[in-house]
Amino acid sequence: MFQYIIKRFGQAVPLLIGVSIIGFAMMHLAPGGPLAVYTLNPTITAQDIERIKHVFGLDQPIHIQYLKWAYGMFTGNWGNTFFGGRPVLDVILERVPATFLLMGSGMSLAIIIGMLIGILGAVKRYSIFDYLATTGAMVALSFPTFWFGLMTIFIFALKLGWLPSGGMYTLGGEEDLLDLLTHLILPTVVLALVLVAQWSRYTRSSFLEVIHQDYIRTAKSKGLSRGRILLRHAFPNAVSPLIALAGVQLPWLFSGALVTETIFGWPGMGRLFVDALTMKEYPVLMGMVMITAIAVILGNLLADVINALIDPRIRLE
Repeated sequence: MFQYIIKRFGQAVPLLIGVSIIGFAMMHLAPGGPLAVYTLNPTITAQDIERIKHVFGLDQPIHIQYLKWAYGMFTGNWGNTFFGGRPVLDVILERVPATFLLMGSGMSLAIIIGMLIGILGAVKRYSIFDYLATTGAMVALSFPTFWFGLMTIFIFALKLGWLPSGGMYTLGGEEDLLDLLTHLILPTVVLALVLVAQWSRYTRSSFLEVIHQDYIRTAKSKGLSRGRILLRHAFPNAVSPLIALAGVQLPWLFSGALVTETIFGWPGMGRLFVDALTMKEYPVLMGMVMITAIAVILGNLLADVINALIDPRIRLE
């Protein structure tokens, strides 16, 4: 098992290096380059630009710039923001808890509801419930996240007044747990919508494949109850593809959080990315790209390790 983890980790490192090279190159190829906030400002002279380039080391060869930047990322020196001069790492870490709270809530809600719908759809195959669940999943997958978010704000915040329209806490409030949960409901539901549809379909397919195996028929012939067959025999064998799905969904979670946080004014990494993109804060953008890549790679690595623990055959591949 240890050798398998080392092997997967060894595959993840080159991938992370490749992401850093592509991201670094894209920042330099963008209009105005890494100093777009200065070069696109008509009040700054060419002499000022050259002086700023020298200060930031941007007058050096591109490979030297990359190596210095990569060394800074590795040692925790991610640079400073153009506006305010704050350390980029501190700015990003301030937003991480809010994003992880939203992503964790959305993922948990999607897994619980999606798996329940998928298991019931597999057990009651071709029933009215199965057809309604399939149709609902297709409709949910076709909903744009921003449209659904705006509709929830319009209905539950503006028309009914049941829930707040945005933010993480009420302005001027006590910022207690109940206030946080109230603000968390709408963005969590919006973020989980598409995930519920995906989890229900994958769970249904996985359980349909398992419940028709010979060992399930043997368990039925022994007189075991349906609930025990599903929990003791079907679930452990059907869950392996679903763990892999959780790792694959991490990139979508980050992109979905970006849209959701922007709509609801949630102070997380997605909102920070949009603000940094608007203000051309390239040091922050590069930091966001790297921390997102690290989270996605580690998430997929964790999913592979859990799958290997459940199914020893994977370690031999």
